[in-house]
Amino acid sequence: MTTPILAIVGPTASGKTALGLDLAERLGGELINADAMQLYRGMDIGTAKTPVAERRGIPHHQIDVLELSEDAAVATYQRKARADVVSIRSGCRVPVVVGGSGLYLRALLDEMEFPGTDPEVRAAVAARAEEIGGPALHAELASKDPPAAAAIDPRNVRRVVRALEVIELTGRPFTATLPRQEYVEPAMQVGIAVERDELRRRIAVRVDQMIADGFAEEVAGLGEVSKTAAGATGYPEMRAYLAGEATLDETREAIVTATARLAKRQMTWFRRDRRIEWFEDSAEALESILARLG
Repeated sequence: MTTPILAIVGPTASGKTALGLDLAERLGGELINADAMQLYRGMDIGTAKTPVAERRGIPHHQIDVLELSEDAAVATYQRKARADVVSIRSGCRVPVVVGGSGLYLRALLDEMEFPGTDPEVRAAVAARAEEIGGPALHAELASKDPPAAAAIDPRNVRRVVRALEVIELTGRPFTATLPRQEYVEPAMQVGIAVERDELRRRIAVRVDQMIADGFAEEVAGLGEVSKTAAGATGYPEMRAYLAGEATLDETREAIVTATARLAKRQMTWFRRDRRIEWFEDSAEALESILARLG
C-alpha cells in the first residue's frame, strides 16, 4: 500500500517543521514546503526557514525557488509541487508537506483548477457589463451557471465578469473550476493546535531570536522586492524600523502582534477543513501517524 501524502498544517510557531522533519526521518520521506514566503531566496530569518545544516540531510522542495523580484503564483506552485510528489514517489520516498499557507496546501492536495485568462474575452464581457449593467450581466450568468450566480453577489461585477470569462474560455460552468475538498490522491492532514497564550509566547521567543540572528540586516540587504514578497509578515515592520519610524522595542512588539494575527487567520482557514486531525502535541501526533501507517 502506498503511503499517502502527509501534510502537517497549523499556525506559525506551532511546531510543524520539527514534526515534518521527524516524520520524514522515520518514514524515509522528503519535505515539500507549503509556506508561500519560504519560496523566496534571501528571505530566511524572517520566514523562519530551516537552515540547511538543520535539515538532517532530508531533501527539501519548493524552498528558495523564486527571486525576490518575482510574484508568487499558486498555479505555478501547484504544477511544480505536484511534480515534486511524482519525483519523490519515483524514488520510493514519502512526500511530507509542511506549511501554513492554506491556499497553497489546497492547490497541492485538492482538486483545484486555475483557468487561464484572455484579455480580449475579459474586455468584451466587461464592455457588455457597461452596456447592459451589472444586474443584467448577473442574470446572464444565472442562465448559464445558476449555482455560480447564486454564490456571487450581483453587485460584485468584477467577479461576475470573471465567471463569464471562464465559462467562455472553458466551455464549462464556472463552478466546475472552483476548488473542491477532494484529494487528487490519498492524503493525510495533521494539524498542530496550540493554546492561544502559549502560541503567542512561542511567537515572541521566535521574534526575539530572529532579531538576534540579524533580521534587521537581512531586510536591509533585500533591496527591491515584489509586491508579494514585500508583504511577508514582519518585513514591513522591520522596514519601518530601518526607516527610523519605530524603535526596536516597538518593532519587536509590532512583529509579534502581526504574527499572532497571521496565526489566527491560519487557524480560521484550517478549521474549515474537517479532514484535518488535530493534536495539541507534536510528539503525540508523530506516534499516532506512525502507528496508523504501521
